[in-house]
Amino acid sequence: MPSRKFSPVEQMPLHFEVNGLMAGVDEAGRGPLAGPVVAAAVILDDLHPIQGLKDSKTLTARKRDLLFDEIHAKALCFCIAEATVEEIDRYNILHATMLAMKRAVEGLRLLPAKVLVDGNRLPVLKVPAEAIVKGDSKVQAISAASILAKVHRDRLCEAMHQAHPQYGFATHKGYPTAEHLAALRAHGAAAVHRQTFGPVRQALLMGASDDR
Repeated sequence: MPSRKFSPVEQMPLHFEVNGLMAGVDEAGRGPLAGPVVAAAVILDDLHPIQGLKDSKTLTARKRDLLFDEIHAKALCFCIAEATVEEIDRYNILHATMLAMKRAVEGLRLLPAKVLVDGNRLPVLKVPAEAIVKGDSKVQAISAASILAKVHRDRLCEAMHQAHPQYGFATHKGYPTAEHLAALRAHGAAAVHRQTFGPVRQALLMGASDDR
């Protein structure tokens, strides 16, 4: 079953600061041609450590699913947020990613003293933040965020597959594989596709040409 879909609307944080808490932030879905970009923010609990946290891309799907449930159970708090396909097309993928990260941090139930973000760019936040290149393999809270974002987005892709089975989203998760590109040529683009991405734009132009 797909996980609950989180609204892009920000959740309200609590109105007090908890000194010393550190949040890790990561995203999933910058490269695909379809679906939202997803970000997660996580504050881990030192009293309830989680074994095996690492970059989500290095884990099997089964291990990610198990860790996803364990993070839900043991983290002090977390938030998963999205930027929609419409926002990606309106703002571009980089700005939409920063927007999803901002929503994830501001949706945390507890206010962190510092935020550590995977990569070399930072969203605009009201708390101190630091970008860490390859942070998903260096900082456990970022690793946890990468797992939450990846599993959540993969489940969204499974839901997209149920609605649009002709594209094969369950297999390629929206990435521009040969299978996906062939499906775009054969069926055109669906509403879940990012219209400003080159292969999708080309499919839309071909469809318009065919209509004439």
